[in-house]
Parts: sequence; structure tokens; C-alpha cells
Amino acid sequence: MDNWHLPMTILPGIGLLILSTSNLMITLSNEIASLIKEQSKEESIISRKLIQLKTLNRAMIFFYVAVAFLAITGVLGGLQIVSIKNSLVYVAVIGIVIMLSGIFSLIKYSFKAVSIRQDQFKTKFTKK
Repeated sequence: MDNWHLPMTILPGIGLLILSTSNLMITLSNEIASLIKEQSKEESIISRKLIQLKTLNRAMIFFYVAVAFLAITGVLGGLQIVSIKNSLVYVAVIGIVIMLSGIFSLIKYSFKAVSIRQDQFKTKFTKK
């Protein structure tokens, strides 16, 4: 793998995804805590939000594992060890596939977030 710097250039992008996902997790955790504290009767909304939190956590795990694979690829590629040069391409591809899995988890989160928010507002306006 002559282009050992390629996996290393992807890492800052994944870092930004990790940062934004952790901010989403903090906001969602605070929202769940406030709903629980209110002793809201919206138990279905709370359980759906907990599932969302699990989806975000899964995305974070995917991003961390992708960072590990890409960092290993970049470091070992930079050392230019001839015996493992060909296998580094596979490690990089695995890292990219795992990163894409994390992105798909975020897409799933986004779709569900909109439907949960719509249901949450429907229940608030129909109660009045």
C-alpha cells in the first residue's frame, strides 16, 4: 500500500462525525432525563428515544472501530513492512465499510428522530 497517507486523511472526518454524534447523544440523554423527571405519561416516546440512544451508541462504536482500523493501516503502511503491504488494503477497506455502517446508523437515527418528534408534538397538541 503505497498510499499509506490516504487512511490517515479520512480520520479527521470521522473525528467530526464522532464529535457531532456525541453532541447528539448528550442532547438526547438530557431530553430523556427531563421526560423521566416530568414523570410524563409518554412512556412510548421515552422508550423510542431510548432506542434512538442505542442507535447513536452503535454509530459511535462503528466510528471508533473504523478509526482503529484506519489508524493501524496508516501506521503500518508508513512503516513500509513488505510482508504485510498487500493485506493493509483489506484492513483499510474494512475500516471504510465500518465507517459507512456508522453513517447508515446516523441516517436511521435521523429518520426516526423526525417521526418521534412529530408524534411527540401530536400528543402535546391533542392533550390541550
